[in-house]
Amino acid sequence: MKRLTPYLLILPGGLWLAIFLVVPMVFMASVSTQEGNVVDGFAQTFNFANYTNTLALFQTQFLRSVGYGLAGTLIAIALAYPIAYWIAFKGGARKSTYLLLVLLPFFVSFVLRTVSWKFLLADEGIVLAPLKSLGVLPEDFHVLQTTVAVVGGLVYNYLPFMILPIYVALERVDPRSVEAAQDLYATRSAAFRKIVLPLSLPGVFAGVLMTFVPMTADYVNAGILGGPQNTMIGNIIQTKYLINNDYPSAAALSFTLMAAMLVGIFAYAKALGTENVLEAAAR
Repeated sequence: MKRLTPYLLILPGGLWLAIFLVVPMVFMASVSTQEGNVVDGFAQTFNFANYTNTLALFQTQFLRSVGYGLAGTLIAIALAYPIAYWIAFKGGARKSTYLLLVLLPFFVSFVLRTVSWKFLLADEGIVLAPLKSLGVLPEDFHVLQTTVAVVGGLVYNYLPFMILPIYVALERVDPRSVEAAQDLYATRSAAFRKIVLPLSLPGVFAGVLMTFVPMTADYVNAGILGGPQNTMIGNIIQTKYLINNDYPSAAALSFTLMAAMLVGIFAYAKALGTENVLEAAAR
């Protein structure tokens, strides 16, 4: 019975993943090679051309989504690391309060938060209208329906997913290690580069995974804050599924996006060095 205990413990979670993740994925894989329409029905013809055709047709949206995801992730790292560093080393007894403030936006719906930015950044909104009336900005200046608006929305919505894992990694850094480095005449920057940064890499690694993937597949920010020239592959998939009812093409696009992100993640892990990350996490 003791040998079965670990398996019994993971059984509920395993069944949940099998029913709500594996089964839908298998079904979607089958749909991706089918042909037909919603009127006459779909038939399995193993039409793998769905993959090549959709990739060739929406190559621009794929590249744009990856570009937005990379840009948003890099900006998120630049913003999240100082915040997480300050909370971990300077937060003191109020660390929990600061973390609550980081998580506070999640108490509001994702869509509502994004729509609120649309009102703030509107041409005659409460931010741009006063600046235009004062002559600080030209009358034709606009932020909505631009790359800046979409990437900014992505960073805003997913920034906590970068802050939290970096904070957890930094929280595990023993301050005495930094003090010991300074006692050995290391400068603050050297102590950070040689001690703090390597030990925080697991958090950065996890943060990138938690932000790059949803940013690249996101369709809400591009749909609300962007325009036709900012369409991401998530918007195409949504349209194919819900409006055009072209399920095979939508499933093929979904699997292509998934494969592209997996390749990117494995390349990132290889470049960063997973062994180094795991060694740093084990310390």
